[in-house]
Amino acid sequence: MRAAALLAENSQFVLSFDTGGTAAGAAAAAATALKQHPALILGPLTAEEVPAVSSTIAGRVPIIAFSNDSVLRTQGTYIFGITAAQVTSAILRYARSRGIKSVAMIDDGSPWSAAAALAAGQAEGELGIRVRMLPVRPGQPLPDAGEAPDAVLLPGSGEAVLSAARGLKATGIQLLATLQGLDHRPEALEVLSGAWIASPDPVAFGTFASEFSARNGGNPGTIAALAYDAAGIANALRNANTLNAAGLLDGKGFHGVTGPVRFRTDGSVARDFAILVARPQGYEPVATSSGA
Repeated sequence: MRAAALLAENSQFVLSFDTGGTAAGAAAAAATALKQHPALILGPLTAEEVPAVSSTIAGRVPIIAFSNDSVLRTQGTYIFGITAAQVTSAILRYARSRGIKSVAMIDDGSPWSAAAALAAGQAEGELGIRVRMLPVRPGQPLPDAGEAPDAVLLPGSGEAVLSAARGLKATGIQLLATLQGLDHRPEALEVLSGAWIASPDPVAFGTFASEFSARNGGNPGTIAALAYDAAGIANALRNANTLNAAGLLDGKGFHGVTGPVRFRTDGSVARDFAILVARPQGYEPVATSSGA
């Protein structure tokens, strides 16, 4: 993450403090950082660490935290990780624009799935779409889906998504997924062909990944891309002489490799996502949709 940030911001303005991966370590790192009089804090990463940093900073400096747990947001602490609510609302909004009126959502019991299910429930009234939850647990039989829906949403990843995709072939039911379900293996692309997926634009991410690899070696992931975007926001604000809370809340928002974002006063972050259609040869961006 630090290497990615240094691609977007001058190293003389980037100071790193090790949290040790614990709440106590995060609080100590934040206290040390405050002594340097920073204009902006990027991090921490984990849900355990975010409240410790928020309480230590106590609103004195804006915090761009990389957790995807939206419950941790508070005034002055912005949750910059890609959340289940953001991608779920984005894919449902696009699906509704394409005429989808009823969705069955597979809930595998994971925290990500639970957050996605909550977001889907909240989107029903806003979008005029009917969402039926289908809890699926390992070792248990699949529940009765009832009347066939227009689409099935799978917020998870891996073989569960591929298995569902195989089962939906030739049924006429549209498969919906989020970035968790992206799978670039040729055999997976064949199975997922035709699925609609909400995700950061792979073209923009690919450009960043190439630059990162050329400078540092290795292949960066989404977390590194978030660090790159956060540092890029800091760089843009500093160049505009608005590196402060007011600058961060500029309604025009910011563009990055993980997509356009806008910061809100309650600590939430609005994101726009690319809508991808899975093809046997790769993922094709076809539209843009706003998340929660």
